[in-house]
Amino acid sequence: MFDRLLFSIRHFDRLTAFGLVAVSLMLLFYWLEDRSPVFVLAFAGACVMGSAYGFLQGAWPFGLVEGIWSIVALRRWWMLRKLSLLAAKEIATPSRPHYSATS
Repeated sequence: MFDRLLFSIRHFDRLTAFGLVAVSLMLLFYWLEDRSPVFVLAFAGACVMGSAYGFLQGAWPFGLVEGIWSIVALRRWWMLRKLSLLAAKEIATPSRPHYSATS
């Protein structure tokens, strides 16, 4: 059993390494998503890498699902970006107090 594991590690091709990097980056960026919208965008990019791996490896359902996840993550990034820009705009232009004629 141990020999089989060593054999598979020695025959680690570039495509498998690419898939490992893609899935590892997906996990890392998903974990960091709450810290900044940039990590949501990075997660979308890692999903594109995972999709490419799936299609290149011949597992087209995996490639298709990862492609859909990349679109979902890209949309989430876009919405978070819009929200953060609106919040920054509100902070930059504070509202003036409203005075009535009677006070």
